[in-house]
Amino acid sequence: MDLKEARTRLEKERGRLLGARSELESEVKREPAGGQDVSELSSVDQHPADQATETFEREKDLSILESTDEQLRDIELAFARIEDGSYGSCEVCGRPIGEERLRARPAARLCIDHQREAEQSPDAPSGRL
Repeated sequence: MDLKEARTRLEKERGRLLGARSELESEVKREPAGGQDVSELSSVDQHPADQATETFEREKDLSILESTDEQLRDIELAFARIEDGSYGSCEVCGRPIGEERLRARPAARLCIDHQREAEQSPDAPSGRL
């Protein structure tokens, strides 16, 4: 894949993620049902199970938002690799990352072999390298 195509794919993915992030932020900022802050423990008009559901949903949205931010950081790092000439090379072994892999994950930093190792390593942060 040439660098122009890589930039295009990365820009498209960044746009998609920014849109999803914006929607998630709106969801997280939205006031819970009944006008109660989720952190308030004394809500007479709301059943505890409803509060637990709202808390779970809010935490899930925050987790997805964090994952989205990580993906956006990966994309920015990929743009930096394009600029410094290291895009498309595995950060571990230096070998080229397969074209199919780059088409599927334009922000990929590792060849498929090292990605597998990273995903199986307990030291890897969430298996994402």
